[in-house]
Amino acid sequence: MTKLTFQDVEDILVGCTILSTGGGGDLEKGLALVEEDFKKGREYNLVSLSEIDDDAIFTSPYFCGAIGPQENDSLSKYKKIEELETVLAVSALEKYIGENIPGIVSIEYGGMNTAVAMSTAARLGKFIVDADAAGRAVPDLQFSTFYISGIPIYPLAVASNIGDIGIFEKFADDFRAEEVVRAIAVVSGGMVGMTDHPCRGRDLKRSVIPDALSYAREIGKAQRIATEKGLDPIRQIVSAGNGFHLFDGIVKKDTEWKVESGFTYGTIEIEGVNKFRNHAMKIWFKNENMMCWLDEKVVVTPPDLICVVETGTGYPITNPHCRRNMKVSVIAFKAPEIWRTERGLSILNPRFFGFEEDYVPIETRIKEV
Repeated sequence: MTKLTFQDVEDILVGCTILSTGGGGDLEKGLALVEEDFKKGREYNLVSLSEIDDDAIFTSPYFCGAIGPQENDSLSKYKKIEELETVLAVSALEKYIGENIPGIVSIEYGGMNTAVAMSTAARLGKFIVDADAAGRAVPDLQFSTFYISGIPIYPLAVASNIGDIGIFEKFADDFRAEEVVRAIAVVSGGMVGMTDHPCRGRDLKRSVIPDALSYAREIGKAQRIATEKGLDPIRQIVSAGNGFHLFDGIVKKDTEWKVESGFTYGTIEIEGVNKFRNHAMKIWFKNENMMCWLDEKVVVTPPDLICVVETGTGYPITNPHCRRNMKVSVIAFKAPEIWRTERGLSILNPRFFGFEEDYVPIETRIKEV
């Protein structure tokens, strides 16, 4: 077990946000949450998969909803709770199961969602497992390595910011869970806290991406050190994560986006500069960046990662916050191998999002561009 410093956690969250493909929540809010925890003396303890008890139960708390602003006047008559919704959800799930949950697992990378998982652990006196169930951020609940590995999403607990708490004992499948929980989020101001996929340590070990937070920390550390030492942050991030530098450019216009059925949809259009002059890149997102075109030719598709950062700092930009005239760089990373399996690609692929494209690994596509 490793006791993390604030700098450790900051590096992890910056790295997670870079790798989150534009989703996973607001990094500044995530860092504020962590800062509050450290001021109150709460401990952030990281444990590797090899250290966990095979018979212990673990769960993944996070927020589910749309990443654009939402309004719901019907909620104004209720008093908002002071505790983190995910803390309520984990406590409710423990009560339902009748067993202590010693550790928390991140469900996806993200400045807020990874922070929420870690803060939930700290607030409840639990440890955070050095793993992740996506290796990126994802828009739908079924997009997890738990699904690929056959770990049920249920029982799960949901909590709103006005104190609604519910336990779902079973769902027909993860797709049905997505529909139901998303509907609850829509009538709860656009966001709910939840926790799901309770499973034993022996099953967790085969179902998640190991050392995922340590990997993210290296990405975040590379970005930080580059800015401190005046190095090229894009080159340092790409080197640390074995990624691909796809494009440098200027955002043509404010990102066009809409919120629909609990998701944020939009496109980012970028005009190339320097060696990318006279070229253009377009990115389509559903909460997270999913499709990327260079001069109208597809260059990256899910499950591979499309990441947009500030050119000068390497600092991540989440959706839908690309603004006109921003100088940005587009970086890509190979998806974790579990997503490239037949079962992984059966759910996370371009056709799921309505595009008539087959998945081709990024390392193959960039040779064709």
